[in-house]
Amino acid sequence: QVQLVESGGGLVQAGGSLRLSCAASGRTFSRYSIAWFRQAPGKEREFVTAISWNGVTSYASFARGRFTISRDNAKNTVYLQMNTLKPEDTAVYYCASPKIAYTFNNFDPTTNDYWGQGTQVTVSA
Repeated sequence: QVQLVESGGGLVQAGGSLRLSCAASGRTFSRYSIAWFRQAPGKEREFVTAISWNGVTSYASFARGRFTISRDNAKNTVYLQMNTLKPEDTAVYYCASPKIAYTFNNFDPTTNDYWGQGTQVTVSA
């Protein structure tokens, strides 16, 4: 049984920062890639960033230079540091992971098997 739980969302003014956390349980955490997605009202769920089992990262264009993904395997947690937030970053943010270990291709929602319930990020103008 794999469980992912997001936390750290909230209300922030434009230009501010938030750090989201994704806590995982139920399997050997260090073997799996973790991705972040977001979904705004009326919009499709979109890829934000991902980190592989061996620390390789990938970022969507809008996230590059502002967001940083990292992982702490000792804590079974992946973090998403978001700086210089913009109103268009407002969305529910989800973490996700594939079923297969030692892979790094979870850049689309359909390539992920496990999902958290999401955490709301709201950025005011």
